[in-house]
Amino acid sequence: MTVAEGEVFGLLGPNGAGKTTAIRCMTTLLPVPAGMVRVFGHDTAEDRMAVRRLLGYVPQQLSADQGLTGRENTALFARVFDVSRHERAARVAQALDAVDLTDAADRLAKTYSGGMVRRLELAQALVSAPRLLILDEPTIGLDPIARTGVWEHINAVRAATGMTVLVTTHYMDEADQYCDRVGLMHRGRIRALGTSQELRRGLGERRGARATDPLPTLEDVFRDIAGSGLDDQSGDFRDVRSTRRTAGRVG
Repeated sequence: MTVAEGEVFGLLGPNGAGKTTAIRCMTTLLPVPAGMVRVFGHDTAEDRMAVRRLLGYVPQQLSADQGLTGRENTALFARVFDVSRHERAARVAQALDAVDLTDAADRLAKTYSGGMVRRLELAQALVSAPRLLILDEPTIGLDPIARTGVWEHINAVRAATGMTVLVTTHYMDEADQYCDRVGLMHRGRIRALGTSQELRRGLGERRGARATDPLPTLEDVFRDIAGSGLDDQSGDFRDVRSTRRTAGRVG
């Protein structure tokens, strides 16, 4: 799988397909053999720190501390990402402004709505000015308005910086609307790769659809690749508990 610089790439698949594991390999959180994963030319096995300096990462699990303010949370991540001290305050302010949290920056995160929490986590990931932003189900548990708001901020930052975005999501409408290309993963392998239009048209052709027939949806493509999804590949108890806990806290 190759993601082009500057694009929004959607990594789709049922629970247990291997999406989060793949992301953990890309972000150096899981060890991989040399030569398996490269980020902007850097091997994740041999040059881990160089890779980490290029990344912003919003995981499924909440990364914001409810006992800190929005500004304090973002400043903490600036220190983690080794943003220089003389640039830190300006970078924090810039990241919070990019996600429209300047007015709420000095409130405790526990007072934020679900959409605000996700935007705060986006600010945390953006504070290091990453070349690659990785988002693991960034809108899980959010209502449609909050989901749209999160994507508007992602696209605004991308348009301003040329940042590359890799995202996993179970919302097919998000992938269809916001991703330049998508890859459908099942049982640890990429089974289909292309634009949403290409994948939908390909499924229609395989089904023998006529030119005048409406194209299948991206959800139809998902079902065709992954089947019913009601098998032993849908994650374990810890996966379900973690996902529900995250959705409950931001919902």
